[in-house]
Amino acid sequence: MIAKRQPWWPWAGVSLALAAGLATALRPRPEWSLGGQVAVVTGGSRGLGLLLARELGREGCQLAICARDDDELARARGDLEARGITVHAVRCDVADRRDVERFAAEVVRRFGGIDVLVNNAGIIKVGPARSMTVEDYEEALRVNFWGMVYPTLAMLPVMQAQGGARIVNITSIGAKVSLPHLLPYTCAKFAALAFSQGLRAELAADGIQVVTVVPGLMRTGSYLNAVFKGDARAESVWFALGATLPGISMDAERAARQIVHAAKRGDAEVILSVPARLLARVQAIFPGFTTEALRLVNELVLPTARGDTENAARGHEAIGRGGSSMLRTLTRLGRSAADRFGQHPGPRLPANGRPQAPRRAAR
Repeated sequence: MIAKRQPWWPWAGVSLALAAGLATALRPRPEWSLGGQVAVVTGGSRGLGLLLARELGREGCQLAICARDDDELARARGDLEARGITVHAVRCDVADRRDVERFAAEVVRRFGGIDVLVNNAGIIKVGPARSMTVEDYEEALRVNFWGMVYPTLAMLPVMQAQGGARIVNITSIGAKVSLPHLLPYTCAKFAALAFSQGLRAELAADGIQVVTVVPGLMRTGSYLNAVFKGDARAESVWFALGATLPGISMDAERAARQIVHAAKRGDAEVILSVPARLLARVQAIFPGFTTEALRLVNELVLPTARGDTENAARGHEAIGRGGSSMLRTLTRLGRSAADRFGQHPGPRLPANGRPQAPRRAAR
């Protein structure tokens, strides 16, 4: 029996599409001017969000920022206005669809449009899988995934009507590699990465460039407001060291500059820090090796898993700004970043480990 010859034209079409995509990706992009543009930053009251607001303001943007804590918003507004930046600060829970829609409408009423949306708001909860509950996964998805989807869908019609805009989605290296003791966080970030990448392909025809940002560890001082479960003190120590030590963590101000530069260029993706880029590449080529390496890290380096699902503590409760003199020395850069980037310690958690009014934007 003679095998039926397959038609050649589908393969030619695929080849042409791949060639066109490669040519587009390699083509130099003119930088988009941000002067006079209206930029929205979710989770803009502290940490990376505040630094991005500062950088966008320095580029000449008019700013709207949101967060859940009124005191933080007041401090951030004062910080930005002292730098000569026009800013509108609004209390908004990005996990609440109606709250987000209200925020979007208020921004349009005040500024007349939206040119740049930076989806930055997020929370981090650290601990072994045995200590995590269904509610922990649900909360991570509400804030880290739906907290990206809701602002995007609320503001997208305005951007499409304008005929051009930028959407910058802050994900994580945890969206490329599922990291032990961060499962709710990484699951939500994987979903956010998929949303961001697919959105870029669909919105290009509308003149809207979607930029996916994949940060590694950054020195923002966020460990003071992260939530730790299991052996909370041990978990907070390793996380604080990773988010502080040079070589492992990245200077947050440099990260903010690179993110804004990528937004101006309309880059598809930017992975921040050498360790994050290395980890993402190894995972892409040798996923089995990465999984085995992380298994060893989990067994030999990370704290022993505890099954206590109730008790939890914020970083400032577990180790605070005190601790041993050695720990204070090793986390000096992180504590300095916390002071400079508005990472004031958040409220203490109740005994069940579930905050009554969780503060968003815990990067």
